[in-house]
Amino acid sequence: MPVDHFSVGFVTPVTAYVISSVGSMLGLLLTSRARVAGGRAGAFWLVGAAFAIGGTGIWTMHFIAMLGFSVPGMTIRYNVPLTVVSALIAIVVVGAGLFLASYGGDSLIYLAGGGLLTGIGVASMHYLGMAAMNMSAHVSYDPAVVSISVLIAIAAATVALWFTVRVSGTLKIGAAALVMGLAVAGMHYTGMASMSVTPHHEPVAVSGAAAIDFLLPLIVGTSLITVGLLLAVLLSPSEKELRSEAAYRARLRAHDEGAPETDLFGTPRR
Repeated sequence: MPVDHFSVGFVTPVTAYVISSVGSMLGLLLTSRARVAGGRAGAFWLVGAAFAIGGTGIWTMHFIAMLGFSVPGMTIRYNVPLTVVSALIAIVVVGAGLFLASYGGDSLIYLAGGGLLTGIGVASMHYLGMAAMNMSAHVSYDPAVVSISVLIAIAAATVALWFTVRVSGTLKIGAAALVMGLAVAGMHYTGMASMSVTPHHEPVAVSGAAAIDFLLPLIVGTSLITVGLLLAVLLSPSEKELRSEAAYRARLRAHDEGAPETDLFGTPRR
């Protein structure tokens, strides 16, 4: 049975792409802070980046895109617990990948491992979110297209993690975010293309929540998290200021380590 991925036109794919790019850009800004801050402060910035990229850039993008999905003549409902779990998976796997890539430094093994973990996790989130759809039909997937979508997810995740440990500067971060948004959208619609729907012979009652029921809490939740993270970035020292402070502290440490021991009056001891 034919399915429609753009039942409300191009409003949903364009909005989903914009949301994905915004979440990616915010995540890159946060990871740039994490690289400079280091230590416990850096870990907090990475947690924020996981929410920005995993929660806003990936999961919210997925759900907004799903608002445009329909099967003509069929009611679609969503299993709420599975939908929530899919969001948690997106945040957790992105966070794990960020920590691996960030603390692995220039190691390609850590980058590849983080990309593999994050890519498989994002693909799992995507297909779990699709499994959360309830309808009076049997849903099947083309294994070849599913495999392609997983490979796209792994490649996109690896590139995204490379951006998080390499890219700095407003223009570069903005350009990288647009690429990340495109990769996430490409993975989503490739995965959706693998889907086939066969109606049941006898219609059955469909349980769950309508897609529109998620819309208000989705917008409110995403807005609160995004605004909170943006405020954290805007109110914190800039990356340039953090680098200057780190360099100043390094010079102080070097001076203290090289200075001779002195008495109470500042006279060098012999």
